[in-house]
Amino acid sequence: MQEPLFGSVDEVVERLAGAGYLASTAVATTVFLADRLGKPLLVEGPAGVGKTELARALATATGSELVRLQCYEGIDESRALYEWNHAKQLLRITAARDEAWTDTRDHVFSEEFLLPRPLLTAIRNPEPTVLLVDETDKADVEVEGLLLEVLGDFQVTVPELGTITASRRPFVVLTSNATRELSEALKRRCLFLHLDFPPAELERDIVTLRVPGLDGRLADALVRVVGALREMDLRKAPSIAESVDWARTLLALGAEALDEEIVQTTLGVILKYRSDQRKASAELRLERVLDSAVS
Repeated sequence: MQEPLFGSVDEVVERLAGAGYLASTAVATTVFLADRLGKPLLVEGPAGVGKTELARALATATGSELVRLQCYEGIDESRALYEWNHAKQLLRITAARDEAWTDTRDHVFSEEFLLPRPLLTAIRNPEPTVLLVDETDKADVEVEGLLLEVLGDFQVTVPELGTITASRRPFVVLTSNATRELSEALKRRCLFLHLDFPPAELERDIVTLRVPGLDGRLADALVRVVGALREMDLRKAPSIAESVDWARTLLALGAEALDEEIVQTTLGVILKYRSDQRKASAELRLERVLDSAVS
C-alpha cells in the first residue's frame, strides 16, 4: 500500500486553500476518497469551472510533479504513451553498417531511443506525481481503451522492453466538458465529481483570494454581474478565471464601483464572442443586478 497524500477531508480543504483553490466539502471528500482508494478521479462540468485548476492545485498542495496529457481529436498512442526516436534510430543503423543486425536491433530498441509521452512519464516517475488527462471527451474512443489498460494496473507494455510497472502510483485526474458520453468502462474505474459554477459567496471568496487588493463591495458587485451573465443564453459563459481577470482589470483601472461605462468598456475581459457582448449590452440590467446585491 502507498502512503496516502492526505490524512483527512479537512486537511484536503486546508492544503488546497494553501495552493489557492477553495474546495467545498463535497470536492474535498471526493479528492480524499480518490487518494485513499487509489482510484482515478473523473471531474466533469462545463468549461471554466476549475477542473484543470483542481489538478494543478493538487500538485502544488502535495508537492507533486504535474504531468499533463492534453486530449484532442486524433490523438493516438504515440502522443499519449510513447514512441521511438526514428531519426536517431536511423542514424544509429547507418553508423553500424558493419554490425550484425541482431546487435543493432537490440541497441536501437533500448531506453536511449525511447521517447516517453505523458502516460509513460507519469507511470515511470518514482516521485509523487499528479497525472492530468485533460478534456478526455475530445479524444477518440480508442484512446479510452488505452486509458483503461494503463490506469487499470498502472503499467505499460513496451514490446521491445517488456512491462513497465509504476513504482509509485500517480494521482490521476481526468477532466471532461461532457461534449460526449465517456464509456461506462472508464467511468466504472473512476470516482466521479461534477463541478459547476460556484455559488456567489464562494466565487466572491475565490476572487478576493486571487485579487487581495479588491474592495469587498466591488467584489460583491462583480460576482453578481457575472452570475447574471451566466444566466443568459451565451455562446460561452464567463469562467471563474475570467471573473478573476475582470477583478484584476477593475483594480488596474482604479475602479471604485461598477457602472454602465466601466462594464461596457471591459466586457471583452469576460465575454470573448461579439455576439455575447451584443446580447449582454442589450439585456443586462445593471442597476437591477446591483440593487439585488445591496438588498
